[in-house]
Amino acid sequence: MTEADPITVILTSVGTEQQAVEISEELITRRCATCVNIVPCLRSIYRWKGKVCEDTEYLLLIKAPASEFEAVSEIIRELHSYELPEIMALPVDRAEKAFHRWVLDSVAAEEEE
Repeated sequence: MTEADPITVILTSVGTEQQAVEISEELITRRCATCVNIVPCLRSIYRWKGKVCEDTEYLLLIKAPASEFEAVSEIIRELHSYELPEIMALPVDRAEKAFHRWVLDSVAAEEEE
């Protein structure tokens, strides 16, 4: 991967802290993402099957190379409890050069311990 390779922030929300941690740890362990921030106490209001619903959720901000979107999506769908989990990517227009490199390198190969 080169610094020209795009990175992305992938968003998903989950209903429990346990599920947020489980998905986050799996994404990092499988080297599909570099970092996941878990934002607690998100209040979501949405329409589902004709009804207006309201829930408290946890938001996951997943930093990854854009090329890992499908792998990240697959893991989220595998572990997520929702019938239709939110999975969407926001392109990163600009990132500090060293951070961009870290996002790419962290998933590329085993790091030296």
